[in-house]
Amino acid sequence: MAASRPEPLKERAPLMAFDYERVFADAVDGVREEKRYRVFTDLARIAGRFPHAVHHTETGPRDIVVWCSNDYLGMGQHPAVLEAFQDTASRLGVGAGGTRNISGNNHPLVMLERELADLHGKENALVFTSGFVSNEATISTLARLLPDCLILSDQLNHASMIEGVRRSGVEKKIFRHNDLEHLEDLLKAQDRERAKLIVFESVYSMDGDVGPVGRICDLAEKYGAMTYIDEVHAVGMYGPRGAGIAEREGEMARLDVIEGTLAKAYGCLGGYIAASNDIVDAVRCHAPGFIFTTALPPAIAAAATASIRHLKGSGAEREGQQRQAATTKHVLRSRGLPVMPSETHIVPLLVGDPELCKAASDRLLDRHGLYIQPINFPTVPRGTERLRITPTPFHDDELVGELGEALVETWSALGIPFANERIGVAA
Repeated sequence: MAASRPEPLKERAPLMAFDYERVFADAVDGVREEKRYRVFTDLARIAGRFPHAVHHTETGPRDIVVWCSNDYLGMGQHPAVLEAFQDTASRLGVGAGGTRNISGNNHPLVMLERELADLHGKENALVFTSGFVSNEATISTLARLLPDCLILSDQLNHASMIEGVRRSGVEKKIFRHNDLEHLEDLLKAQDRERAKLIVFESVYSMDGDVGPVGRICDLAEKYGAMTYIDEVHAVGMYGPRGAGIAEREGEMARLDVIEGTLAKAYGCLGGYIAASNDIVDAVRCHAPGFIFTTALPPAIAAAATASIRHLKGSGAEREGQQRQAATTKHVLRSRGLPVMPSETHIVPLLVGDPELCKAASDRLLDRHGLYIQPINFPTVPRGTERLRITPTPFHDDELVGELGEALVETWSALGIPFANERIGVAA
């Protein structure tokens, strides 16, 4: 019997590789189509001339004025802060050299945590590399450690708090912004014995309103809940020693965890929590975002400590900032600009359209040399796009007047509605 011939090899269709780059390009194109593509402005701040900065462009550098910095008090250029940074870096070097557990637990960082604990009247404090990390790591860790924990979170909490809630994996309920009746309804529906964690902010940075700290503490005590407050836009800014809204209102001792930042009013970098020894130690031992991150460098820790110490004893910066914030609101309103209601240092100016918001920001920078970053979705709800202005003690009355004139010209040129053409905006 003759041997059968082997079947001829069939040609295979070429394998199609997955178009990875197309997925990412489409994701960016979607952001562009929604008119919320973010462009980073190449700036160089000038120590000693804040809020002036150099804007580096394709046609060369130009001098501008920054109106949207979170360095609310200009402490990033304060002589005591610069001296502490420079002296420590020259003695101890630049980096921390490792995580807190592996050679990175530098002495200036230990002293910073003691300073923060004293600031908030707590037993202990723990420093993280950023405020985002401190929120995400602490909220998720505390909720995971508490058996059958329920998180009650304010509707307008920051993305870092939302991420902490999400990563915790526990049940959550969202209460309407600053709505105490809604919060109480959610609390009373639970067994008093169940572990509950209320997470909220003191100053909400996009609208400039304030959380009802004392009344939330009342509800927490009534229904057996823990409290976690984010004071990042308030530390350094409010209270006799700059400890925040809770200090101003005499409520610090009633709060279980106070979270703050070193990167805004203190002009440095990093986030932190202040709480009891047991809470701090539990986070220190269980939070991956703390355990596996290189420690804050000693020079930054020393600079932050110098900033905190200065603002504990000096109210001049806070007074100057509040004065100029009030002046800015008055000047802009007197020119018919749509200043949104704000009871704090935040001055939000309503635009209401993402494309116009970006155009206004670009015109202010290109034509007037004023930098105010546009705030679009998802940072704020669609239809409430705005320019977020943050006057400092260094924005003098002349600069405020120039800002008002530039905004009127920009609003008129782009056809953005003034206050008298809108409903619900203070005129």
